[in-house]
Parts: sequence; structure tokens; C-alpha cells
Amino acid sequence: MKRQNKKSRQAALALGALGVVFGDIGTSPLYAMKACFSGHHAIVLNPANVLGVLSLVIWSLLIVICLKYVTFVMAADNKGEGGIFALYELVSHKGRRRSASFMLFAALVGGSLLYGDGVITPAISVLSAIEGLDVATTAAHKYTPHIACTILLGLFAVQSSGTDKIGRLFGPVMLIWFSVIGVFGLFAAAGNLEVLRAFSPYYAVDFFAQNGLAGTLVLGAVVLCVTGGEALFADMGHFGRRPITLAWYCVALPSLLLNYLGQGATLIENPKAIINPFFSLFPQFLTLPMVALATLAAIIASQAIISGAFSLTAQAVHLGFVPRIPILQTSEDNPGQVFVRSVNWLMAALCILLVIFFRESENLAGAYGIAITGTMVITTYLFWFYLRRIRNCPPILAAVLTAFFVIFDLGFFIVNFTKIAGGGWFPIMLAGLIAYCMFVWIWGRAKLRVSLQARGLEVSDLEPEIENYMLAKVPGEAVFLSASEFIPHAFLQHLRNNRVVHEKLVFLRVNTVSEPYLDSHKRISLKNVDKNIYWMNVSYGFMEKPNLSLVLVQSWNQLGLSSTDSSFYIGRMLLRFDVENKDFMLRRKIFIMLSSVSEDPLDYLRIPADKVITVGTAIKI
Repeated sequence: MKRQNKKSRQAALALGALGVVFGDIGTSPLYAMKACFSGHHAIVLNPANVLGVLSLVIWSLLIVICLKYVTFVMAADNKGEGGIFALYELVSHKGRRRSASFMLFAALVGGSLLYGDGVITPAISVLSAIEGLDVATTAAHKYTPHIACTILLGLFAVQSSGTDKIGRLFGPVMLIWFSVIGVFGLFAAAGNLEVLRAFSPYYAVDFFAQNGLAGTLVLGAVVLCVTGGEALFADMGHFGRRPITLAWYCVALPSLLLNYLGQGATLIENPKAIINPFFSLFPQFLTLPMVALATLAAIIASQAIISGAFSLTAQAVHLGFVPRIPILQTSEDNPGQVFVRSVNWLMAALCILLVIFFRESENLAGAYGIAITGTMVITTYLFWFYLRRIRNCPPILAAVLTAFFVIFDLGFFIVNFTKIAGGGWFPIMLAGLIAYCMFVWIWGRAKLRVSLQARGLEVSDLEPEIENYMLAKVPGEAVFLSASEFIPHAFLQHLRNNRVVHEKLVFLRVNTVSEPYLDSHKRISLKNVDKNIYWMNVSYGFMEKPNLSLVLVQSWNQLGLSSTDSSFYIGRMLLRFDVENKDFMLRRKIFIMLSSVSEDPLDYLRIPADKVITVGTAIKI
């Protein structure tokens, strides 16, 4: 019975993964083949080139998605959590300091590029689907951007429902989508079995030999068929590796291969079908139903990268890459499913602006690809460290494997640089801004930590300090939150200004560890500093949200404290810009601005508000 329930659960998760994880890569047939023969770097449409492009698409799917992501990269999970930040956290603690700095830089850039891709994917997917109406009638063409904006607004509005509910809703739709595009692709391919020759890599090699530089530039369009690969890794925490792998090999991959083969066969038979090769696979009477289904699938396609952006943000918050912002847990069963309201609506606004500015999917294709290919390169770079440091893989074997992946990643990435003038500047600009803000936040926190430590007091010096300043002991218990291993400034200010100490003192520090989720028995560490003075460390995984109310109830009996008599003292830093300091002025201003949007510690740590006393500390920065 248990085994049957487990299988049912895996099948349900696999169906949910179809609706969330595979939307992006599943809707690539809407625009990938069209972009190869009518995009910014279109190649001449003839049977030899169709076979060459088909071979490139097939082998890109097999090597980049099947081999790199599904087989290898998804095995590099951090206790079930995927994504570039989770991979960085897994490998960054082992090795030299210099390589750790390079890895941090790479992770910040890679994560920022993924945000850039997350803004473009919904816009191009929805626009491509709505443009299918042009096959039936051109009357709706001028309204395409308005329809797309309305749909995008609706998509972002339902995100707070949670990935699990969205997956249950979208999963069956994507199952229908993959089934339909696979079946009609099969019908078209069966009419011209010559396309099966594209499974031979010879045609991909010959394509480059015959077309030279022009053939190489087509990689900028071919990459559109694998752009969902990074989303597979980023969304792994939502569903798990096994359900994603099951959905890929049983449903998504066969359907995609059949559809691309069908489009190739159609283009060989009828070159005029390049106007929209995807919709040319279907009879005229099915055009409008397929536009409706494609629109639904395109909406769902956006879900993969949106969910990935939420996971990425949660990881960034807990790793200290960005300020603390509210993160909502949307599933009791799967803690990896999160919703970030501020990121959701910021992405919505940027998506709508992109649709208004670019208006057509062909224009957006110029902006699409450069961000995700950059992230793919960085993932491979971090995967090298995973092979060497975590798996202890021999250097030669690790070098051969990563070099093989890099050939594809760098090929796609370099070619996409030709798209900068055509719109590729947008994701680069957006990623640059995000990466710089992350860098400023990390830099500012480090500066702040050094400043506080210089004015701080070590635990060993606590007793003389108390004897120096204390005039009286007051009844009750006080908990002082500390951000470091030093005695918190809130306590020092309280002692030096009020000259009193509570009968029982607890210095409490909240730590984030390199694991996504921590066993409850490892969460609390207690140390007796002196009589009735304790130091408590409370640890959380980087995907967990602290809940000090729950932790303190568990530990109060052990400390002999009363929850009704305890007061919490929190130090609040009031950052002031130091006008006399002329160094890094812009950087310091941005750090102060970022600090102002940080979530209130009461909400973040979940401490009862009626028990909290705030002690302010003004710091010039």
C-alpha cells in the first residue's frame, strides 16, 4: 500500500512538473524553427538546411537537456534544492579563498542573468501564442500587445495561490499540449520520413561546413529550443529530481522531437509555411482551437521561470545576497514552494513594458537567449567545482566532461552576443543592475560587520563590563539578539545607559547554514557563559524561514525560563550617510536605500511583538 501511495505521489508530482517546470521548453516549438529561417540571422530555406537545423535542435536537446541537466547537473542538488545559488552554497565552503571569490562573483552574475531571462520568457511566450491568430486572420494583429498584456497580468495575479495548486491546474493542460503537438508532429513527419536522417550528427556538421559564419549565427536561434534547461534545475526544489526526470523522458522529450521533425517535414514540402511553421502542422479548422491551447501553454511556459525566480530569491535572502524581503511558504508538504510578492509584481511590470516596447515576438527573440546562455555557462563552471570537491572526480575526467558541456554553452553564448543591438542589451542591463545591487549589499554588510566588531565586546570580557556598569539586578529574563559572535550592542547600550541587568540573560544568535533544510535536533546549541547567563545559537537552512517563537518554547524549559516573564531586546541600526567620507559614495547610498526595504526583524524572526523592546544604534556609513 505504501509503495502504491508513493508511486501515486510521484505520478502526481510528475504531472505537476509538466505544468510548472516544462512550460518554457515545451512552448519553444512555437518560435524556435521560425526564428532559424526568418529571424535576425535567418538562413536560406532549403531541404539541406532544414535537415541541418533539425539535427542541431535534436542534438542540442539530447546533449544540453538530457545529458547535462537531467543526468548530471540535477544530480548536483543541495539536499534536494536546485538552482545556481544552491549549487554555489554547496561548493563554496570547500577550497581556497581566491576560488571562493570567483565562485561568488559567478553565482551573482548567473543568478542575475536568470532574473533577466525570467522577465523575457513570459513576454515572448505569450506574444508568440497570440500571433498564431495571424494564420487565421490579420484583423487581430494590432491588438496582439494588448491581449498579451492582459494575459500576463492575470498570470502574475494568480501566483500567490502557490506552485502546488498552479501545478495541479496547469499539469493536465500541458499533458494535452504535449500530446497534441507530438501527435500532429508525427503525422507531418510520417509524410516525409527523410527528416529522420536529422538524428545523424553528420547533418549538423555539414550544415556548418556549407553555411560557414551564417550557419554559426543560426545557433542564436537554435538555442531557443533549450532555454528551459536552467528552469529544470532552478525548480527542482518544487518537485524533486525523480518526478521531473520522469515527466521529461516519458512525455516532454518525445513530444518535442516529434513536433520539430514534423515542422521540418512541413518546411521541406512547403517553404511558404515559414510564416508560422508550428501552426502549419494543423488543419485550417483547428487553427483557432490550437491558438487557444497555445496561449494556455504559453501562459504556463512562463510559470517555470517565475517559480524559479521565487526559489532563487528565497535562496538569495537567506544567503545574505539581498535584503530580507517577505517570503510566503505556499505548501505545508513541500517547503521549497515559495511566493515572493515584491519580485512577482516587479517581474509583471517589466514583462508588460517589454511587450509594449517590442510589440512582436520576432523583435523579442533578439533579446531572448543571451541571459539564459550566460547562466548555462556559469552553471557549468560551478559544476566543475562540484565534480572536484564534492564528488572527488579525477581532474582529467572532470575536465573532459565540463569541457564537453562548455563547447555547447559557449557556442550558444558567444553567438547570442550578436543580438545585443537587437534587444540583447536589455537582459544584460537588467542583470548588471541586479548583480551590482547584490554586490553592494554583500559589501555593505561586510563593512557594517567590521564596524560593529570594532566597537563590540567579546564574551570573555562580559563579566568585567557588568561589574563596571551594573548598579542593580532587576527580576525577569531578557533575551538579546546578536548578529555576530560578539555581545550584542543592544545589551551594551542597555547596560551602560540604564545601569541594570536582568536576573537571567540569554544572548541569541540566528545562523544560516549551507544546507537548505536542517534537522530539528541540530537547530539549537546552548552554552552556559556564567551563572544565569546563556549563549544560544539557533540555526536554519537557507530555504527555511526562522520561527523563534516555536524554538524558544522548545528550549525555555531547558533553560529554566518563563515565557511570560521574558523580554526580547532587538538592536535596530539607524544608518546615516557619512558626508565627510568621499569613498564609494554611490555604493554607500545604494546600501542605505537597500537597508530601508529590509523586512522588519519581528516579522522575519516571528517574535511576539508585545514582548519586544527596540534599542536603536546610529551608525555612519
